[in-house]
Amino acid sequence: MSTVAELKERHIAATETLNSLRERLKERRLQLLDTDVASYARAQGKTPVSFGPTDLVCCRILQGHTGKVYSLDWTPEKNRIVSASQDGRLIVWNALTSQKTHAIKLPCAWVMTCAFSPNGQSVACGGLDSMCSIFNLSTPLDKDGNLPVSRTLSGHKGYVSSCQYVPDNDSHLITGSGDQTCGLWDITTGLRTSVFGGEFQSGHTADVLSVSINGSNTRMFVSGSCDATARLWDTRVASRAVRTFYGHEGDVNSVKFFPDGNRFGTGSDDGTCRLFDIRTGHQLQVYPPHQQNGDNNTPNPNVTSIAFSISGRLLFASYSNGDCFVWDTLLAEVVLNLGTLQNSHEARVSCLGLAADGSALCTGSWDTSLKIWAFGGHRTVI
Repeated sequence: MSTVAELKERHIAATETLNSLRERLKERRLQLLDTDVASYARAQGKTPVSFGPTDLVCCRILQGHTGKVYSLDWTPEKNRIVSASQDGRLIVWNALTSQKTHAIKLPCAWVMTCAFSPNGQSVACGGLDSMCSIFNLSTPLDKDGNLPVSRTLSGHKGYVSSCQYVPDNDSHLITGSGDQTCGLWDITTGLRTSVFGGEFQSGHTADVLSVSINGSNTRMFVSGSCDATARLWDTRVASRAVRTFYGHEGDVNSVKFFPDGNRFGTGSDDGTCRLFDIRTGHQLQVYPPHQQNGDNNTPNPNVTSIAFSISGRLLFASYSNGDCFVWDTLLAEVVLNLGTLQNSHEARVSCLGLAADGSALCTGSWDTSLKIWAFGGHRTVI
């Protein structure tokens, strides 16, 4: 029998070996990445998108939540938004008038995510109750004036961190969970038809925080996790991830497909956003953290949420310090910080999303408000 001291020594030695292998892997990856998108674009003579403070302006402030806003989603027809808050409510807003069309009191107040169905008739949400609840917005209110749950999707063994309807399919959605798995659900039956990860070797090794479905090929989706990786999945092959993407050094809080479906972006606690190619598995670009006042000792603000413009030329990234950067995706330069503009948020920007036609950006914050930013001046949709 080994003594406790011997086991401890062996554990320390194994940890050191693992860390040195990690470093070697990192160095090897950097050697293989002989260039990135920005270096190539500069060599081609590309210049950054010109973006002035009047090109994206706050045109609406949505007030009604009494707690931190955690999640938001637009309807595909662009004029409505659903938001989820620490106050235990979902609010459906008319983005054009700022009016609330529904205020839904949730059975479990600890909500973390929300999503609109493709037809705009239902909303889904999930949180610490480990379930995904579906609400049909046309259902009559109950005797207490609340909208009843029309379907409950239960099966996860940990909190539901994210949910997204399969595009153009109102009966299926994908969830990500703190139980390290993702699930594909049939809303009509309430059954989970596939589990991605879990006991399978190629699954995530920590909580899943975000999912994004490929709009060009809805069988493919990507997930981001506390294990600092993103993984690509094919819904027809649940038993293994198609590919694992490394590079981040912190939780991957947000993943979002690029408009062409061949790439996706990530945002992480390490303060960076990254762009990956799903076909080669290569990291194409890093969007680095901005040092706060040149102070190297201050930890970088976390990236909380990301979205791409319609063309993919802009990457919107929200941060834990209240900043919201507009990056030129091609040149990896910040062309605007919404956090410095008039009417910016007063706390962490926790979520953001782009209207389906790309004409407006909505941000949600721990300051309890949502703000709609529209392209103004001479600027058209990019």
